Amino acid sequence: MSLNDHGWGNQPGGGKRGGGNQGPPDLEELWRDFNRRLSGLFGNKGRGGDGGGDGAGNRMPSISPRQFGGGIGIILALVAVVWLGSSFYIVDASQRGVVLQFGRFKEATDPGLRWRLPWPIQTHEIVNVTGVRTVEVGYRGSDKNKVLKEALMLTDDENIVNVQFAVQYLLSDPQAYLFNNRHPDDAVMQAAETAIREVVGKSKMDFVLYEGRDQIAANTQKLIQDILDRYKTGILVRSVNMQSTQPPEQVQAAFDDAVKAGQDRERQKNEGEAYANDVIPRARGAASRLMEEATGYRQRIIVTAEGDASRFKQVLTEYSKAPEVTRSRMYLETVQQVYANTSKVMLDSKGPGNLLYLPLDKLMQAAGAATAAPATVEVAPVPRVNPGAAVATPEAPPQTERSAPGDARTRGNLGSRERGER
Repeated sequence: MSLNDHGWGNQPGGGKRGGGNQGPPDLEELWRDFNRRLSGLFGNKGRGGDGGGDGAGNRMPSISPRQFGGGIGIILALVAVVWLGSSFYIVDASQRGVVLQFGRFKEATDPGLRWRLPWPIQTHEIVNVTGVRTVEVGYRGSDKNKVLKEALMLTDDENIVNVQFAVQYLLSDPQAYLFNNRHPDDAVMQAAETAIREVVGKSKMDFVLYEGRDQIAANTQKLIQDILDRYKTGILVRSVNMQSTQPPEQVQAAFDDAVKAGQDRERQKNEGEAYANDVIPRARGAASRLMEEATGYRQRIIVTAEGDASRFKQVLTEYSKAPEVTRSRMYLETVQQVYANTSKVMLDSKGPGNLLYLPLDKLMQAAGAATAAPATVEVAPVPRVNPGAAVATPEAPPQTERSAPGDARTRGNLGSRERGER
């Protein structure tokens, strides 16, 4: 109400403010004045002191304190309904709910429609436990946007490498994630940087850049998980992805030259090994072949010698029984062997006479043309001569047959027999 209202400072006699004793305002008068002003808001002018009316003399309805208190109760009831309704919350299938009572952990809730005591008694937090979260170390967004403070690392052989990788993790324990650490995501970042520096610091530069990337990622993931478990962060590391491992840009050209030199060395080494793999087996094969041939030759000579010795013993036995006959047979066999290596035979008797000519070459050619099979050629009777005589006598032993000169097997047998007799 305005201080200029006439209800303030009225005297008991109806006088205005400014004279006599001033007292507190009359509440009933104030209420009637309030009703008149309320009626004026609806377009009516107030006339009486007890209430307002329109020009026709109709009284406007007035609001009593009891009615005003009932409206406030309705408003309070609506507020209470809204307050209680704010206690309902929904947890998705990929989430978990955490209920806090006066800021302290109360319980964890599963997916579905849930209810808790209204604020400020209880509150709730929704945590996504299946969503994959990523922390980037050494870069932000792409490989070109490098963060050298995080990427540059020192290897075991005192070389500097630029390592960029990403860590993907899940939440395994919502309670531990919310209450055990103030900034758990920053803890993952720091643990990842600590782990990769330890692993790289124990490895050689070539191992980090080339063949050891997978092993470094596996060792880093294990070390990160151990650190997070030690701090009870409730985080499960899913994977560590190596984005880029390379030397610093300042030495990139020199490093490329060194890599090319190493590749040339490996290529030449492979070529040498290929040449060795080609030559050595062939040399070993040739040596093995020579050894086998030598072994076979030795066995053949031994067997031949044993056979010749056995034949000589048999001939000696027969010679001791009939020396003359054996001597003549041996002579004839020797002559046969000699004649087998010549194509023309000339015979001369002791006295002057005609020179006999036996065209064996023509006969052998005719026999070879007639049949492809080994043919036999009859040799003319050879005069019997004494072993010490130069010319054979007219008496000759019975005819003998020999194979054609083209038969290699017969010649081989004759040659071996000749060696045996000698």
